[in-house]
Amino acid sequence: MSRLPSYRFAGRTAVLTGAASGIGEQLAYGLAHRGAHLVLIDVDEDRLQPVATRIRHAHPAITVETIVADLADRAAVEGVATRVLAEHPAIGLLINNAGIALGGRFDQVGVEQFEKVMNVNFRAPLLLTHALLPALKAEPGSHLVNVSSLFGLIAPPGQSAYCASKFALRGLSEALRGELADDAIGVTTVHPGGIRTRIAESALVGTNVPESDVEPNRKLFAALLSFPPEKAAELILGAVAKRRARLLIAVSAKAPDLLARLLPVGHARIVRTLTSVSVKAAGRQKASATR
Repeated sequence: MSRLPSYRFAGRTAVLTGAASGIGEQLAYGLAHRGAHLVLIDVDEDRLQPVATRIRHAHPAITVETIVADLADRAAVEGVATRVLAEHPAIGLLINNAGIALGGRFDQVGVEQFEKVMNVNFRAPLLLTHALLPALKAEPGSHLVNVSSLFGLIAPPGQSAYCASKFALRGLSEALRGELADDAIGVTTVHPGGIRTRIAESALVGTNVPESDVEPNRKLFAALLSFPPEKAAELILGAVAKRRARLLIAVSAKAPDLLARLLPVGHARIVRTLTSVSVKAAGRQKASATR
């Protein structure tokens, strides 16, 4: 099929998960600025409603709908899909952005914790995309965005659940890009690096992770999150407009991706060594600060 034309935002409905903070919040503002009608979804109502209120005040001509739902709950996800389909039989854009993290080695995390990460980061996008596909097909030239991660490109120790979910989302997205081409639906897979969001402070901690390891790992994770979320959102919307298949955001994603391409096997040892050194350094800083 021929190349898809540039995506047109104005006047179309965009469905966005994880819209209450971070990249999702900035995507909501960017979409509104471009004239898109919004369906904003998040589990945190206290943060979601102010985002919607700001958009309504700044852009009174567009419609802004909010849905509060826990995407870890399958019934809640199915309820979201049913509601969206009933009110919006045709949608132009679906952005699966919501995500949670879980710190700890595989033998330190509970199965239920692992499943929760998989449910939010992979099952929810899977279910929403499958259910809303008729609405995407009903809007000529629609588009799908799945936000994977740097950890959908490399797999550092201590991130087994998050990596599993983000690698799965990457695989689904790349397969869908080929399948949906005949329906003139574009697909973009996004791999953000260290974006300044709340994911570090809201990350789950494995039930068997020693207390002494929690703060150094959280501190290290937070220190890596420096790229402005508003800039990340603009890059994503630009990629949608251009119908790009893949977007890596920040050097913290681009450099490891290049390393993995150059050293398909050997890069894992380098990542493991760097992770270990960084965690130990963070631990020493914590110990020094408490003396």
